[in-house]
Amino acid sequence: MNKGWLKRVWTGVLIAAILLSANVTQAVQISGVTFAETVPAGPTQLQLRGTAVLTWGIFFDVYAGALYLPAAATGAAWHEDLPKRLELEYFRAIRGEDFAESSDQLLRRNLPPATYQTLRERLQLLYRLFRDVQPGDRYSLSYHPATGTELRLNGALLGAIPGADFASAYFGLWLGDKPISTAFRDRLLSTTTR
Repeated sequence: MNKGWLKRVWTGVLIAAILLSANVTQAVQISGVTFAETVPAGPTQLQLRGTAVLTWGIFFDVYAGALYLPAAATGAAWHEDLPKRLELEYFRAIRGEDFAESSDQLLRRNLPPATYQTLRERLQLLYRLFRDVQPGDRYSLSYHPATGTELRLNGALLGAIPGADFASAYFGLWLGDKPISTAFRDRLLSTTTR
């Protein structure tokens, strides 16, 4: 056997291994759900800020979530007009109309009436996009200043809603002053995991 040929083969294998390892995205796992360390948002790479599991009552885990922001942004900047993404992977089946109903109730409770009325038409557009989910399905909300808030289910784009005001109000369901869960919010914003 030609030693030069064998050397070229091993060199090729080594180069391929180096190239593959350079393209591997680091990941974080929480309660069996894996989230990438970085995700693209147009020309911007967003970095994982924090992960958490939303537990309903004492015993029922509903979903695992991950918040992504630009590398230079602190968790406190989530409401600013900058790219952001929230991913939620579900442990339970939930009907699409339940997403719309519970979101609307929380927003009516959390927003001043005038703000809610300003957003009402766009909220109705979003609510029509929701689909039923099964365990293992993943919704993502991604805000891009140029295009608005995109809703995706398992990576498939369902639609986009314009406006930084819309993004701030809707992301506020999880990250605002009166979130669905303060423990969930605090873990997403503080780069800690459950």
